[in-house]
Amino acid sequence: MTAADPYRPNVGIALFDRRGRVFIARRMGDDGPEIIFPGHEWQMPQGGVEPGEDLEPAARRELAEETGIRSVALLGRMAEAVTYDWPPCHGPPHRLARWRGQRQVWFAYRFTGSEAEIDLAASAGTEPIEFDAWRWEALASLPDLVVPYKRPLYAAVVEAFAAFAMPAE
Repeated sequence: MTAADPYRPNVGIALFDRRGRVFIARRMGDDGPEIIFPGHEWQMPQGGVEPGEDLEPAARRELAEETGIRSVALLGRMAEAVTYDWPPCHGPPHRLARWRGQRQVWFAYRFTGSEAEIDLAASAGTEPIEFDAWRWEALASLPDLVVPYKRPLYAAVVEAFAAFAMPAE
């Protein structure tokens, strides 16, 4: 990885329940440059944008692939993209090695369905399952739950979407 390497186009999803809490899921393990640290396995759904794919449909696709969730209403999006660099990776070359990190556009949605819709194995058969548990959490708590290299990004998401972290009317 060098400073000249590009960032991978990516979307992030902050999914709020009616009480204003946000959906987080626990990563099952490291994924090459996307490493986790004990006690910091939690994150919001995120994923790559396919060439030519529009960002908001990509966010809906990634949310459905990683969680099974399709019943959502768009609340907003961050005005500016945010980036993060991969931490040093000492393992074998990985499918994401051509990028230095990710450039993310974040979307906020309100969950409008039933929790029975949530299925972390929704991608089974097409993509590796990334998460083994989920919960609703206070938005402001998220920077303390994620891996250290994503904390500044999560702090920006908390600031951008704080207005959505209140009970829906």
